[in-house]
Amino acid sequence: MDALFLNQSISRLKISPKSSPLPPLYPSRIPNRNLKFSACAVQNDQRLAQQSNAAISAGKFNEDETYGEVDGIIGSRALQDGSGMEYLIAWKDGHAPSWVPSDFIARDVVAEYETPWWTAAKKADESALKSLIDAADGRDLDAVDEDGRTALLFVAGLGSEACVRMLAEGGANVDHRDNSGGFTALHMAAGYVKPGAVEQLLDLGAYPEVEDEKGRTALELAREILKATPRIQFGRRMGLERVVGALEKAVFEYAEVEALLEKRGKGENLEYLVKWKDGEDNEWVKAGLIAADLVADFEAGLEYAVAEAVAGKRMGDDGKMEYLVKWTDIEDATWEPLDNVDPDLIKEFEDAQAQSSNGGL
Repeated sequence: MDALFLNQSISRLKISPKSSPLPPLYPSRIPNRNLKFSACAVQNDQRLAQQSNAAISAGKFNEDETYGEVDGIIGSRALQDGSGMEYLIAWKDGHAPSWVPSDFIARDVVAEYETPWWTAAKKADESALKSLIDAADGRDLDAVDEDGRTALLFVAGLGSEACVRMLAEGGANVDHRDNSGGFTALHMAAGYVKPGAVEQLLDLGAYPEVEDEKGRTALELAREILKATPRIQFGRRMGLERVVGALEKAVFEYAEVEALLEKRGKGENLEYLVKWKDGEDNEWVKAGLIAADLVADFEAGLEYAVAEAVAGKRMGDDGKMEYLVKWTDIEDATWEPLDNVDPDLIKEFEDAQAQSSNGGL
């Protein structure tokens, strides 16, 4: 079996160390000004209502083709590009409800409908969110604010695992990207160091390879922040390390291995150099993230492989000498501890090194 986990593709982009990790968690506020409704009544015609709805759907809303006084908002939906909202309006004069872009609705009418939702989201108020979701009033759980952020992005950034699960299970898009940086809920949870929310999102199916506008995955963002976090901030670094660990595990589950090339370290620090099938650069991966059968096959292969020569030596991480071994049946040489190397090959290597040194004097 040569597959590490499930998916055949994986991407890894370089981190830009100078890029800003995350903007403020609360970048926008809902206006609550008392403005008059701009739409006016022109006809009492059901046919016009149908034409208006068709025009709105086509992005050609005409504010003159509406039907008088608003009775209330009875539904909402985000625009496909996440740039704004439309609301399903109930009219007092009896016309069929119609979808109207937010720009054509009085701010106080929108605020009355939206304020409870965004207040609950920005406080990660589980009880309030549950009440609004349970109301089943046609509200879009992927409603966006002025920055294209959904409630899920806010509760993820605040680390509320209960709210994250509630929204996701209610149908919210776990991979939605905002318009202020291309951040997903996973980016928010990682950037604000909420490991529980990161793990929850991954469990709910969030895709770890989604990139922000700077080409960073949530993992790359977390690594960038960890690198910039002073070592004295122990708690924050521990949280970031947990975030990185969860994301690494998820990312590697989508990768497929061609071969394990060599190993280094011991115990918790044991790693294997992985060659990926998709052509990405070889990468050192923690042993715990690699399928056990692959590790077993690698170790068995080393046990029975035939060494051809020793090509180099170095001091290992444990302070003991290691030797670079060329194999007769393995293309790539590997670094091996002293116990794994034929003493005769080591002697040949040392003799050759000594002869070379003497010849150079």
